[in-house]
Amino acid sequence: MKKRLVRSRNNRVLAGILGGIGEYFDIDPTLVRVIFIVLLVASFFFPCTVGYFLAYFIIPEQGE
Repeated sequence: MKKRLVRSRNNRVLAGILGGIGEYFDIDPTLVRVIFIVLLVASFFFPCTVGYFLAYFIIPEQGE
């Protein structure tokens, strides 16, 4: 079976995007969230925020 990037329903804090990325790459979703927060602060919020909302509309939810 081919792996597919989806928004997680199990590892969800806000929309399940970072949890889905963690599941896709087989790493702890908490580590993905910490890396995202560091990038968020380092980029002064705007690029990461726009990327997160774009990913919300592009990546399908698990089970769809």
